[in-house]
Amino acid sequence: MKTFSAKPADIEKKWVVIDAEGVVLGRLASLIAMRLRGKHKPTFTPHMDMGDNVIVVNADKIQMTGNKRRDKIYYRHTGYPGGIKSVTAGKLLEGRFPERVVELAVKRMMPGGPLTRRQLGHLRVYAGTAHPHEAQQPEALDVRAMNPKNTRSA
Repeated sequence: MKTFSAKPADIEKKWVVIDAEGVVLGRLASLIAMRLRGKHKPTFTPHMDMGDNVIVVNADKIQMTGNKRRDKIYYRHTGYPGGIKSVTAGKLLEGRFPERVVELAVKRMMPGGPLTRRQLGHLRVYAGTAHPHEAQQPEALDVRAMNPKNTRSA
């Protein structure tokens, strides 16, 4: 038996749209990371970009368990001495770019490196329901129906 290694001609990418309304953030992020890497395919090859293009809508209506909305802190640095800034998850979701919560969760669930950075380019996150990718005919992926633990009421 020989080990299968995918070639660029063997790769078939699909477009998937996911509605994040009422879905728990960590469960959604792990599913998106798996889709972006291509680990859901039987022909998965670790060093190839096998993943699908993922569109996430309603990112501003994501749910968090426990007190994470109040207690989880996101840090960034301005580049100047003493320039560390922090913001809570709740303020980030209510702010100007609520989609950053989903983007950061997915980014942190993937391995670091040049391939991961290219795969993260296939992720598109939108705060509202509208997205400009209708021409790609994305198929809907119902995360809520996969497992009852994937959802949480507000």
